[in-house]
Amino acid sequence: MAHSDDIALMAHLMRRAGFGAGREELEARVAKGYEATVEEFLSPDLQEPVDIYDLYRYQPWSWKPGTIYGMGHAAWVYRMLNTNAPLQEKMTVFWHGIFATGVSKVDHWDEIMDMIDSFREDGMGKFRDIVLSVARSPAMIYWLDNNENLNGRINENWGRELLELFTMGVTNYTEGDVYECSRAFTGWTMAPKLPRFPMGRFDWEFEYRDEIHDHTDKSFLGHVGDFDGEEIVDIVLRQPATARFIARHLYTFFVADEAQVPAWSVTPPRDPEAIDQLVEKLYTTGYDIRETLRFLFNSDFFKEARFAKVKSPVDVMIGTLRLVGGSEFPGPGIGNLSRQVSYMGQELLNPPSVEGWHTGPEWINSGSIMTRTNFFTDMISDADRPGIQAIIDTLRERGAMSPEEFVDTCLDLLGPLNVDEASRQELIDHASEGGPLTWESNGGYDRTVARITEMLQLIVALRDYQFA
Repeated sequence: MAHSDDIALMAHLMRRAGFGAGREELEARVAKGYEATVEEFLSPDLQEPVDIYDLYRYQPWSWKPGTIYGMGHAAWVYRMLNTNAPLQEKMTVFWHGIFATGVSKVDHWDEIMDMIDSFREDGMGKFRDIVLSVARSPAMIYWLDNNENLNGRINENWGRELLELFTMGVTNYTEGDVYECSRAFTGWTMAPKLPRFPMGRFDWEFEYRDEIHDHTDKSFLGHVGDFDGEEIVDIVLRQPATARFIARHLYTFFVADEAQVPAWSVTPPRDPEAIDQLVEKLYTTGYDIRETLRFLFNSDFFKEARFAKVKSPVDVMIGTLRLVGGSEFPGPGIGNLSRQVSYMGQELLNPPSVEGWHTGPEWINSGSIMTRTNFFTDMISDADRPGIQAIIDTLRERGAMSPEEFVDTCLDLLGPLNVDEASRQELIDHASEGGPLTWESNGGYDRTVARITEMLQLIVALRDYQFA
């Protein structure tokens, strides 16, 4: 059996670099080794890909969901549930939170999913390639009005957000830089929109139109020349502010909750040394995201930052479903199931603004906490789900248990999960009302299973379970 410290560290990695894991998978990964698991996550091309056409065969509406409210991300949810490369899918969530693009304006699920697909393909590559791919995405072009950005009639929306929210952060450029940056992206547009057809809109495509591009000199961040969009991005990447901005995003998403992005110019990072190390890695690797992630996951600051993040709605839903099992097949209900993440406050493919979602404690309010808890307890109470059955089987193999052993084993199998002593004692007091956990008396097997699922429900309803 794996050492408890090794299990706890692997569970931490799985929560952050993936969507969590049950005990059987944790044991297998510990046997493989921590660094080997990190390398596996960083090499998604070596894993068996999800057969998305399996979903389309059973749920054809998920290919182009048209105007079906809140279900356009069902195919993405299906991938997250079934992927053998969890970090690859986690990176799609990461980039979607930065390059936030919403169907509320774009009105085209498929175009935003094309952007998500590009994050899946390139999300661990070079940051330059990611930015340029986004700049050419019809979804982003329409979302930030760059199709209306032409020589002599400059639209600054894309240029402003490229600098403010996607690369550098406020205070690191001037209003003049925004204007000059926007001029460089004139002509980066999309082919004319085509009307809907019964399964949604026709596909859009990027189009560069030289006749509406501004070819005169631009003065941008101290540089002068007839720049186009690619040259602007190259100048941006040479700015120290850009590496620091991306480093803070990586830290906030994978390590520990920070202040929200608009506050970064006035709020220092909680761990400046960690940020400095990430900045150096980004610089020395030419903004290679894979190499930076390799450093991050093997760092002491990552390994020590356990339960330092409030779970996002995606972490809640996908993590719970992967733990309990039974939702992998694309059967009826995948669409309604995918809506759960929206009910918790994170409607995928439809962020509230170009700023994306506010994270950390701001995921929690009086409504979302009830939705989360109800989802946790509903899933965890189903003893027929394979993940819950595995927990029951493990408890049965260990035989009769005192209330203290019963509680501690459940906490271990659901995490391992750390709870404060007062909460642990309340769980023990509740378990003590039923006496020792046995399989032969006090109602036999069914009664014991009921006690186990009840205890699991109480644990996932704790405040502690909201942290990753």
